[in-house]
Amino acid sequence: MKQPLIQFDNVFKGFGGNHVLNGANFSIYKGEITTVIGKSGGGKSVLLKHIIGLLEPDSGKILFEGCPLSAMKKAEKRAMKKKFSYMFQGTALFDSMTVFENIALPLLETTSLSKAAIRKQVEDRIGQLDLHEINDKYPSQLSGGMKKRVALARALVTNPEIVLFDEPTTGLDPIRRNAVHSMISDYQKKFGFTGVVVSHEIPDVFYISQRVAMLNEGQILFEGSPEDIRNASNPLVQWFLQGLESRHDDLTGMAPQSQGEKRFIEEMARMQRYHNIFALILLSIENINEINEKAGYETTQEAIKSFADRMQQNLRITDICSRYEMNKILIILPNTDMEQAWTVRSKLANEMEIGSQETTSQPDLCFSVSIGIAEAKKDKPIDEVLAEAESGENVFYRFKIGN
Repeated sequence: MKQPLIQFDNVFKGFGGNHVLNGANFSIYKGEITTVIGKSGGGKSVLLKHIIGLLEPDSGKILFEGCPLSAMKKAEKRAMKKKFSYMFQGTALFDSMTVFENIALPLLETTSLSKAAIRKQVEDRIGQLDLHEINDKYPSQLSGGMKKRVALARALVTNPEIVLFDEPTTGLDPIRRNAVHSMISDYQKKFGFTGVVVSHEIPDVFYISQRVAMLNEGQILFEGSPEDIRNASNPLVQWFLQGLESRHDDLTGMAPQSQGEKRFIEEMARMQRYHNIFALILLSIENINEINEKAGYETTQEAIKSFADRMQQNLRITDICSRYEMNKILIILPNTDMEQAWTVRSKLANEMEIGSQETTSQPDLCFSVSIGIAEAKKDKPIDEVLAEAESGENVFYRFKIGN
């Protein structure tokens, strides 16, 4: 069993008579994104500040790579803190500095890079977050959503080993929220940093998380994968998720992944009871990373929205559509065998290929969309059916993006 990178061992923390952490046990593993969810005012931000050492527990231990923080010497703590970056909930941008200067600040304070190297590194982050037009503006001139993106660029500019995100997408619209999530996910995969995210954006944030922890009444009520928490038997966990998880994905207008899985289970029950066959279609955007790099994250999310809208217009009224992952769409075809599913697939491809000409302005920028089909079998779980669909995928469509 691998050792946690960061571990809370029975941590208590109170302010006056208010016990914010009440025996919290919590593990964070290297190279993963862990999302902390829970009620507002429930101590999630206090948890983050303990991780980086901004707060110390009243009792209990916090360990970094197996070593208690309380046992570290000052030099060891300083070295540890250099591995962290923190995106504050309130952005904490300096009003007297321009956007460029705010993003460059961590590099000026913590590195010996030349001015040219710092400029190049800052410009790269600005490009990724589509901040080109506000380089010389000040925080007071920006909207709340724009301030979030500047703060995110600053948090990532030093290429940290561990990044703590305190409500990084609060106040952003669905396109920008998904763009920020996509960027966090991409950077985590590219550089392998460990991410800890405090968020209310359920189910959106589940698409980028390897682990989820639910904080309730000062204790970690649940730890596990996004799939595990959806299937958790604890009624408090289910009550919380049902209160936050939208019936529709805000970006695409489709059902979220959890609803798609529930509909699969319902169709499987109908098959077992009434012998009703059904099939699945899985659409996967294969080159989403390439499009992010060439066109930017927001342009990519706008194109995903456009693609999803157009696709839904060409489905049958009985078809069930859900966003399954960041780059995948699941379609359940009730009362449909494989031959009929191929007919649906062909019609979908033909209709959308005609429609794609409406958005052609950058012919070199287009999604490569693959499609897989599988027929459901009795007692076969959804992951096995999807694996069968993916094994037979082939690129069927080039969805061109642009204005």
